[in-house]
Amino acid sequence: MKTIEKLQSYMESHNIDYVWITTPENINYYSGFLSDPHERLTALFVSASLTALVVPGMEVNDAKAASNLTVIGYSDTENAFEVAKHALQIPDSIDLYIEEEHVTVKREKLINEHFKTKSLQPIDQVIKDMRNIKSDEEIELLKIAAQYADKAVAIGVDALKVGISESEVVQIIETEMKRIDGISGMSFSTMVLFGDHAASPHGTPGSRTLQNDEYVLFDLGIIYKGYCSDITRTVAFGNPPKLHQEIHAIVTEANKRAIKIVKPGVTISDIDRAARDYITEQGYGEYFPHRLGHGLGISVHEFPDISSSNPATLKPGMVFTIEPGIYYPNEVGVRVEDDIFVTEDGYEILTGYKK
Repeated sequence: MKTIEKLQSYMESHNIDYVWITTPENINYYSGFLSDPHERLTALFVSASLTALVVPGMEVNDAKAASNLTVIGYSDTENAFEVAKHALQIPDSIDLYIEEEHVTVKREKLINEHFKTKSLQPIDQVIKDMRNIKSDEEIELLKIAAQYADKAVAIGVDALKVGISESEVVQIIETEMKRIDGISGMSFSTMVLFGDHAASPHGTPGSRTLQNDEYVLFDLGIIYKGYCSDITRTVAFGNPPKLHQEIHAIVTEANKRAIKIVKPGVTISDIDRAARDYITEQGYGEYFPHRLGHGLGISVHEFPDISSSNPATLKPGMVFTIEPGIYYPNEVGVRVEDDIFVTEDGYEILTGYKK
Protein backbone atom coordinates (compact mmCIF):
# COMPACT_ATOMS: atom_id res chain seq x y z
CA MET A 1 0.00 0.00 0.00
CA LYS A 2 1.33 3.45 -0.91
CA THR A 3 1.94 5.87 1.93
CA ILE A 4 -0.82 8.25 0.82
CA GLU A 5 -3.26 5.36 0.75
CA LYS A 6 -2.24 4.42 4.30
CA LEU A 7 -3.04 7.95 5.42
CA GLN A 8 -6.40 7.92 3.66
CA SER A 9 -7.24 4.56 5.20
CA TYR A 10 -6.39 5.93 8.65
CA MET A 11 -8.51 9.02 8.02
CA GLU A 12 -11.50 6.91 7.00
CA SER A 13 -11.25 4.61 10.03
CA HIS A 14 -10.89 7.55 12.44
CA ASN A 15 -13.52 9.85 10.87
CA ILE A 16 -10.98 12.46 9.80
CA ASP A 17 -12.19 14.41 6.77
CA TYR A 18 -9.46 16.98 6.10
CA VAL A 19 -5.68 16.94 6.58
CA TRP A 20 -3.28 19.82 5.80
CA ILE A 21 0.44 18.85 5.75
CA THR A 22 3.18 21.45 5.40
CA THR A 23 6.45 19.86 6.55
CA PRO A 24 8.57 19.36 3.39
CA GLU A 25 9.72 15.88 4.48
CA ASN A 26 6.17 14.74 5.20
CA ILE A 27 4.92 16.14 1.90
CA ASN A 28 7.69 14.17 0.24
CA TYR A 29 6.79 11.02 2.18
CA TYR A 30 3.18 11.06 1.01
CA SER A 31 3.52 12.59 -2.47
CA GLY A 32 7.07 12.08 -3.72
CA PHE A 33 7.54 15.83 -4.13
CA LEU A 34 10.33 17.48 -2.14
CA SER A 35 11.18 21.16 -2.15
CA ASP A 36 12.44 23.88 0.14
CA PRO A 37 9.71 26.53 -0.07
CA HIS A 38 11.55 29.00 2.17
CA GLU A 39 8.95 31.59 3.22
CA ARG A 40 6.41 30.47 0.62
CA LEU A 41 3.59 28.04 1.33
CA THR A 42 3.78 24.45 0.15
CA ALA A 43 1.08 22.10 1.39
CA LEU A 44 -0.47 18.69 0.84
CA PHE A 45 -4.27 18.67 1.22
CA VAL A 46 -5.97 15.32 1.75
CA SER A 47 -9.72 14.72 1.87
CA ALA A 48 -12.08 11.90 0.95
CA SER A 49 -12.65 13.36 -2.51
CA LEU A 50 -9.37 15.11 -3.32
CA THR A 51 -5.64 14.89 -2.68
CA ALA A 52 -3.70 17.88 -3.96
CA LEU A 53 -0.44 19.77 -3.68
CA VAL A 54 -0.47 23.54 -3.22
CA VAL A 55 2.85 24.96 -4.44
CA PRO A 56 4.42 28.22 -5.62
CA GLY A 57 3.81 28.75 -9.34
CA MET A 58 7.51 28.31 -10.13
CA GLU A 59 7.36 24.75 -8.76
CA VAL A 60 4.19 23.52 -10.49
CA ASN A 61 6.01 21.58 -13.21
CA ASP A 62 8.39 19.94 -10.73
CA ALA A 63 5.46 18.93 -8.51
CA LYS A 64 3.61 17.40 -11.47
CA ALA A 65 6.72 15.48 -12.53
CA ALA A 66 7.24 14.07 -9.03
CA SER A 67 3.64 13.19 -8.20
CA ASN A 68 0.43 12.06 -9.84
CA LEU A 69 -1.63 14.24 -7.52
CA THR A 70 -3.58 17.36 -8.46
CA VAL A 71 -1.25 20.37 -8.36
CA ILE A 72 -2.45 23.89 -7.59
CA GLY A 73 -0.05 26.77 -8.16
CA TYR A 74 -0.16 30.37 -7.04
CA SER A 75 1.87 33.43 -7.99
CA ASP A 76 3.92 35.57 -5.64
CA THR A 77 1.30 38.32 -5.91
CA GLU A 78 -1.59 36.04 -4.89
CA ASN A 79 -2.70 35.00 -1.43
CA ALA A 80 -1.80 31.31 -1.30
CA PHE A 81 -4.48 30.49 1.28
CA GLU A 82 -7.23 32.15 -0.74
CA VAL A 83 -6.11 30.34 -3.90
CA ALA A 84 -6.13 27.04 -2.00
CA LYS A 85 -9.53 27.75 -0.39
CA HIS A 86 -11.24 28.25 -3.76
CA ALA A 87 -9.32 25.69 -5.82
CA LEU A 88 -9.79 22.95 -3.23
CA GLN A 89 -13.39 24.00 -2.52
CA ILE A 90 -12.75 23.78 1.21
CA PRO A 91 -16.08 24.26 3.02
CA ASP A 92 -16.44 26.53 6.04
CA SER A 93 -16.48 25.24 9.60
CA ILE A 94 -14.38 22.10 9.17
CA ASP A 95 -12.19 20.20 11.61
CA LEU A 96 -8.79 20.50 9.95
CA TYR A 97 -5.92 18.23 11.01
CA ILE A 98 -2.52 19.93 10.87
CA GLU A 99 1.06 19.40 12.02
CA GLU A 100 1.00 21.50 15.16
CA GLU A 101 4.75 21.08 15.59
CA HIS A 102 5.32 22.82 12.24
CA VAL A 103 2.55 25.39 11.83
CA THR A 104 3.63 28.81 13.09
CA VAL A 105 1.34 31.17 14.98
CA LYS A 106 1.14 33.35 11.85
CA ARG A 107 0.20 30.40 9.65
CA GLU A 108 -2.40 29.28 12.19
CA LYS A 109 -4.04 32.71 11.99
CA LEU A 110 -4.06 32.59 8.19
CA ILE A 111 -5.59 29.11 8.17
CA ASN A 112 -8.37 30.15 10.52
CA GLU A 113 -8.97 33.42 8.69
CA HIS A 114 -9.17 32.03 5.16
CA PHE A 115 -10.45 28.49 5.74
CA LYS A 116 -12.86 29.52 8.51
CA THR A 117 -12.15 26.32 10.42
CA LYS A 118 -14.22 25.05 13.31
CA SER A 119 -11.16 23.54 14.95
CA LEU A 120 -7.52 22.62 14.33
CA GLN A 121 -6.45 19.16 15.45
CA PRO A 122 -2.97 17.56 15.51
CA ILE A 123 -1.98 14.85 13.03
CA ASP A 124 1.74 14.82 14.00
CA GLN A 125 1.87 11.54 15.91
CA VAL A 126 -0.07 9.67 13.24
CA ILE A 127 2.53 10.68 10.66
CA LYS A 128 5.43 9.83 12.99
CA ASP A 129 4.00 6.36 13.60
CA MET A 130 3.62 5.73 9.86
CA ARG A 131 7.13 6.92 9.05
CA ASN A 132 8.51 4.90 11.96
CA ILE A 133 7.84 1.54 10.29
CA LYS A 134 9.73 1.33 7.02
CA SER A 135 8.61 -0.56 3.93
CA ASP A 136 10.86 -3.08 2.17
CA GLU A 137 11.61 -0.44 -0.48
CA GLU A 138 12.62 2.09 2.17
CA ILE A 139 14.86 -0.44 3.91
CA GLU A 140 16.72 -1.14 0.67
CA LEU A 141 17.37 2.58 0.14
CA LEU A 142 18.54 2.97 3.74
CA LYS A 143 20.92 0.05 3.30
CA ILE A 144 22.47 1.63 0.22
CA ALA A 145 22.70 4.99 1.99
CA ALA A 146 24.53 3.28 4.87
CA GLN A 147 26.94 1.59 2.49
CA TYR A 148 27.78 4.96 0.98
CA ALA A 149 28.33 6.33 4.50
CA ASP A 150 30.91 3.56 5.00
CA LYS A 151 32.56 4.62 1.75
CA ALA A 152 32.63 8.25 2.87
CA VAL A 153 34.45 7.34 6.09
CA ALA A 154 36.95 5.29 4.09
CA ILE A 155 37.61 8.30 1.82
CA GLY A 156 38.21 10.44 4.89
CA VAL A 157 40.57 7.94 6.49
CA ASP A 158 42.57 7.65 3.27
CA ALA A 159 42.99 11.44 3.22
CA LEU A 160 44.57 11.64 6.67
CA LYS A 161 48.13 12.88 6.88
CA VAL A 162 50.11 15.05 9.25
CA GLY A 163 49.33 18.72 8.71
CA ILE A 164 46.01 18.34 6.87
CA SER A 165 43.19 20.37 8.38
CA GLU A 166 39.76 19.19 9.47
CA SER A 167 38.11 21.41 6.85
CA GLU A 168 40.28 19.96 4.09
CA VAL A 169 39.23 16.41 4.97
CA VAL A 170 35.58 17.47 4.99
CA GLN A 171 35.96 18.97 1.52
CA ILE A 172 37.61 15.81 0.15
CA ILE A 173 34.83 13.59 1.51
CA GLU A 174 31.96 15.74 0.27
CA THR A 175 33.49 16.35 -3.16
CA GLU A 176 33.96 12.63 -3.78
CA MET A 177 30.52 11.60 -2.49
CA LYS A 178 28.59 14.21 -4.48
CA ARG A 179 30.02 12.77 -7.69
CA ILE A 180 28.07 9.55 -7.16
CA ASP A 181 24.78 9.16 -9.01
CA GLY A 182 21.78 9.02 -6.68
CA ILE A 183 23.43 11.00 -3.90
CA SER A 184 21.76 14.40 -3.57
CA GLY A 185 23.93 15.61 -0.71
CA MET A 186 25.08 14.96 2.81
CA SER A 187 22.55 14.19 5.55
CA PHE A 188 24.01 17.05 7.62
CA SER A 189 27.21 19.09 7.79
CA THR A 190 30.06 16.59 7.78
CA MET A 191 32.01 16.51 11.02
CA VAL A 192 35.74 15.72 11.09
CA LEU A 193 37.44 16.54 14.41
CA PHE A 194 41.03 15.89 15.48
CA GLY A 195 42.27 14.95 18.95
CA ASP A 196 41.09 17.22 21.77
CA HIS A 197 38.87 19.11 19.31
CA ALA A 198 36.54 16.08 19.32
CA ALA A 199 35.86 16.56 23.04
CA SER A 200 32.93 18.76 21.96
CA PRO A 201 30.03 16.45 20.93
CA HIS A 202 28.96 18.89 18.20
CA GLY A 203 32.27 20.49 17.37
CA THR A 204 32.78 22.43 14.15
CA PRO A 205 35.56 21.42 11.74
CA GLY A 206 38.06 24.19 11.16
CA SER A 207 41.73 24.91 10.68
CA ARG A 208 42.94 22.47 13.36
CA THR A 209 45.64 20.30 11.73
CA LEU A 210 46.30 16.62 12.28
CA GLN A 211 49.24 15.46 14.36
CA ASN A 212 50.67 12.01 14.93
CA ASP A 213 49.21 9.74 17.60
CA GLU A 214 45.71 11.13 18.04
CA TYR A 215 42.16 10.08 17.28
CA VAL A 216 40.04 11.44 14.44
CA LEU A 217 36.26 11.55 14.82
CA PHE A 218 34.17 11.24 11.65
CA ASP A 219 30.43 11.91 11.93
CA LEU A 220 28.67 12.00 8.57
CA GLY A 221 25.84 10.72 6.44
CA ILE A 222 24.62 10.86 2.87
CA ILE A 223 21.21 11.20 1.24
CA TYR A 224 20.59 8.49 -1.35
CA LYS A 225 17.37 8.83 -3.36
CA GLY A 226 15.78 10.73 -0.50
CA TYR A 227 16.92 8.48 2.39
CA CYS A 228 19.56 9.33 4.97
CA SER A 229 22.41 7.51 6.67
CA ASP A 230 24.37 8.53 9.76
CA ILE A 231 27.63 7.01 10.93
CA THR A 232 30.32 7.93 13.44
CA ARG A 233 33.73 6.32 13.65
CA THR A 234 36.65 7.45 15.81
CA VAL A 235 39.83 6.32 14.10
CA ALA A 236 43.38 6.14 15.50
CA PHE A 237 46.03 8.03 13.54
CA GLY A 238 49.27 6.57 14.74
CA ASN A 239 49.40 5.42 18.37
CA PRO A 240 47.19 7.60 20.63
CA PRO A 241 47.85 7.76 24.41
CA LYS A 242 46.78 4.77 26.49
CA LEU A 243 43.98 6.72 28.21
CA HIS A 244 42.48 7.64 24.85
CA GLN A 245 42.65 4.05 23.68
CA GLU A 246 40.91 2.88 26.86
CA ILE A 247 38.10 5.39 26.30
CA HIS A 248 37.75 4.22 22.71
CA ALA A 249 37.47 0.60 23.86
CA ILE A 250 34.80 1.52 26.43
CA VAL A 251 32.66 3.37 23.88
CA THR A 252 33.00 0.59 21.33
CA GLU A 253 31.91 -1.98 23.91
CA ALA A 254 28.95 0.22 24.93
CA ASN A 255 27.88 0.41 21.29
CA LYS A 256 28.04 -3.38 20.96
CA ARG A 257 26.16 -3.99 24.21
CA ALA A 258 23.27 -1.75 23.18
CA ILE A 259 23.02 -3.31 19.72
CA LYS A 260 23.11 -6.84 21.14
CA ILE A 261 19.76 -6.50 22.94
CA VAL A 262 17.84 -5.03 19.98
CA LYS A 263 14.79 -7.05 18.97
CA PRO A 264 11.02 -6.55 18.74
CA GLY A 265 9.41 -5.99 22.13
CA VAL A 266 12.48 -4.55 23.85
CA THR A 267 11.88 -1.24 25.61
CA ILE A 268 13.79 1.65 24.04
CA SER A 269 14.94 2.94 27.42
CA ASP A 270 16.59 -0.44 28.07
CA ILE A 271 18.74 0.00 24.96
CA ASP A 272 19.95 3.35 26.22
CA ARG A 273 20.55 1.83 29.64
CA ALA A 274 22.67 -1.01 28.24
CA ALA A 275 25.19 1.49 26.88
CA ARG A 276 24.91 4.15 29.56
CA ASP A 277 25.22 1.81 32.53
CA TYR A 278 28.39 0.27 31.10
CA ILE A 279 29.98 3.67 30.50
CA THR A 280 28.98 4.73 34.02
CA GLU A 281 30.45 1.55 35.53
CA GLN A 282 33.74 2.39 33.83
CA GLY A 283 33.74 5.81 35.53
CA TYR A 284 32.79 8.00 32.57
CA GLY A 285 29.04 8.44 33.01
CA GLU A 286 29.26 12.23 33.42
CA TYR A 287 31.03 12.45 30.06
CA PHE A 288 28.17 10.85 28.10
CA PRO A 289 25.79 13.85 27.91
CA HIS A 290 23.40 12.97 25.07
CA ARG A 291 20.73 10.39 24.22
CA LEU A 292 21.81 7.11 22.70
CA GLY A 293 20.30 7.70 19.27
CA HIS A 294 17.41 8.71 17.05
CA GLY A 295 15.15 7.46 14.28
CA LEU A 296 16.43 7.52 10.72
CA GLY A 297 14.68 7.73 7.35
CA ILE A 298 13.87 10.57 4.98
CA SER A 299 15.08 12.83 7.79
CA VAL A 300 18.39 12.19 9.52
CA HIS A 301 16.79 12.88 12.90
CA GLU A 302 13.26 11.56 13.16
CA PHE A 303 10.93 9.65 15.46
CA PRO A 304 11.59 7.79 17.75
CA ASP A 305 13.86 9.25 20.39
CA ILE A 306 16.31 6.54 21.53
CA SER A 307 16.75 7.66 25.11
CA SER A 308 16.40 6.67 28.75
CA SER A 309 13.01 8.44 28.95
CA ASN A 310 11.30 6.56 26.10
CA PRO A 311 9.09 3.68 27.35
CA ALA A 312 8.02 2.58 23.86
CA THR A 313 8.97 -0.85 22.54
CA LEU A 314 10.77 -1.81 19.36
CA LYS A 315 8.82 -3.05 16.34
CA PRO A 316 9.96 -4.74 13.13
CA GLY A 317 10.69 -2.18 10.44
CA MET A 318 12.12 0.50 12.70
CA VAL A 319 15.48 2.04 11.78
CA PHE A 320 17.50 4.12 14.22
CA THR A 321 21.01 4.98 15.35
CA ILE A 322 22.97 3.76 18.36
CA GLU A 323 25.75 6.23 19.15
CA PRO A 324 27.27 6.24 22.64
CA GLY A 325 30.11 8.65 23.31
CA ILE A 326 32.58 9.87 25.88
CA TYR A 327 33.85 13.45 25.68
CA TYR A 328 36.80 13.99 28.03
CA PRO A 329 37.51 17.74 28.28
CA ASN A 330 40.74 18.98 26.71
CA GLU A 331 41.78 15.39 25.96
CA VAL A 332 39.70 13.38 23.51
CA GLY A 333 36.20 12.73 22.19
CA VAL A 334 35.06 9.28 21.10
CA ARG A 335 31.73 8.32 19.54
CA VAL A 336 30.82 5.10 17.72
CA GLU A 337 27.55 5.12 15.78
CA ASP A 338 25.70 2.54 13.70
CA ASP A 339 22.41 2.47 11.81
CA ILE A 340 20.23 -0.40 13.07
CA PHE A 341 17.25 -2.09 11.39
CA VAL A 342 14.85 -4.04 13.61
CA THR A 343 14.00 -7.36 11.92
CA GLU A 344 11.23 -9.82 12.79
CA ASP A 345 13.42 -11.59 15.34
CA GLY A 346 16.40 -9.34 16.01
CA TYR A 347 18.42 -6.71 14.20
CA GLU A 348 20.61 -5.95 11.21
CA ILE A 349 23.47 -3.46 11.34
CA LEU A 350 23.36 -1.36 8.17
CA THR A 351 26.68 0.47 8.65
CA GLY A 352 29.73 -1.72 8.34
CA TYR A 353 32.94 0.32 8.54
CA LYS A 354 35.34 -1.27 11.03
CA LYS A 355 35.24 0.00 14.60
